[in-house]
Amino acid sequence: MMPISRKPVEVKKSRRPANVGALACLPMFYSLEGKKVLVAGGSEAAAWKAELLAASGAEVHIYALALEHAFAELLKSGSIKGHFVHHERLWGAASFQGMALAIADAPEECEARAFASAAKLSGVPVNVIDNPPYCDFQFGSIVNRSPVVIGISTNGVAPILGQAIRRKIETLLPVNLQDWAKLAGDIRDKTLRFLDAGQQRRRFWERFSDLAFSGKLVPESAAADLTDTLLDEAQNSGSGRVTLVGAGPGDAEYLTLKAVRALQSADVILFDDLVDDAVLELARREAKRLLVGKRGGRESCRQEDINEMMVSLARQGKHVVRLKSGDPMIFGRGGEELDRLAKEGIPATVVPGVTSASAMAARLGISLTHRDHAQSVRFVTGHSRHGALPENVDWKGLVNPATTTVFYMGARMARRISERLIEEGMDQHTPAVAISGISSADETIWNGALENLEAGVSDLGLERPVLIAVGQVFRKQTASVFGSHKEEATLYSRSA
Repeated sequence: MMPISRKPVEVKKSRRPANVGALACLPMFYSLEGKKVLVAGGSEAAAWKAELLAASGAEVHIYALALEHAFAELLKSGSIKGHFVHHERLWGAASFQGMALAIADAPEECEARAFASAAKLSGVPVNVIDNPPYCDFQFGSIVNRSPVVIGISTNGVAPILGQAIRRKIETLLPVNLQDWAKLAGDIRDKTLRFLDAGQQRRRFWERFSDLAFSGKLVPESAAADLTDTLLDEAQNSGSGRVTLVGAGPGDAEYLTLKAVRALQSADVILFDDLVDDAVLELARREAKRLLVGKRGGRESCRQEDINEMMVSLARQGKHVVRLKSGDPMIFGRGGEELDRLAKEGIPATVVPGVTSASAMAARLGISLTHRDHAQSVRFVTGHSRHGALPENVDWKGLVNPATTTVFYMGARMARRISERLIEEGMDQHTPAVAISGISSADETIWNGALENLEAGVSDLGLERPVLIAVGQVFRKQTASVFGSHKEEATLYSRSA
């Protein structure tokens, strides 16, 4: 039975709550350029805070009878931006006059209480190092790509977690991002003069941001030429563009950084039924979302309609993201879409995604090309254009015991797949695996012998996409789940 055609459906984001959720603290970026700051104590911890404050342009007044070695060396070397003033005495009530902030390393409770009280009486925000009850503000962890500065706060309750988050962010940002940010500051006025508000400016900064995250160095001698080129593109690019993006098998954490950047620059997103909501949450808030789902045996949008929509939206100057589950170039009809866009002269690029077979291998902890069992892997469609078992596949080649075969979209053909492989000479006891909803919360896995494939897939159901894989690489998986001498199959969920 032919699937019923349906029209694309615009999907509205759920209306956000009227009020902002509770915040443990308010993140702010406060300029200390030329302001005075008090630091009490001569310890290494106080020295770190003093260096940080001076790097922000502050005039740091240090009250301490003696300085630890690290602090003394800091005063000798000076600050990259602000400067230090050392008062060889303990702080007093008058010390707070004219101060923007007050920081103390006060290990004794009575000293911490006295310092915090004196600061409050003077109306100066206070921070007693590692003593949250006496803190009006926290420093948090910092990722420094100045003028890009990222602050991470756990409100003082889990500083080690904050540091771990900082390390994670550090790995995502190019080392030379600060050079691109400085260039952005230099050319900002020029973009305001030459580009219209709205689409032209956004197009310029999106292209600029792509370059900033590309890992390329800022072309210092040709920065002006680069800026003019980008300005010209933004002013004269009347047509839009299309990006085919792989959303991966389900879990949003399988997305690549390039996929996230594409989603965050999209004007319109045409997405499939199988794309998880968590993936869409990473898109630009203002992007229009259109469901153009295509599911085997179900009501689906025609491919021709999707192609027409991409062309129409791109000609309106939109950046269209065609978001597909898995990888758009593996059984995702990405080639057909690229051909149509090329025919219409519309620029198009592809962002690959993690294909389901790779996610399956990771989920099972199995190499699809383990050298002891398989010297090749084949990805095969489980049904033809007309919904039957494909006949133009090299079935004889698939029974090679040194080959791992993965069938996409083959749930309805499970019986015919097992029968055909056995007819061509494959051992009926060859290990087989079928997985429903890979990487999703309701992922379910069946393991067993090839001869029992139909029953195993039937137990999985057809509500979620099913991936079928056959080959000797799964023998270890079967043995670990059932025991080395058991022949019966089993079904287990992701949480098992």
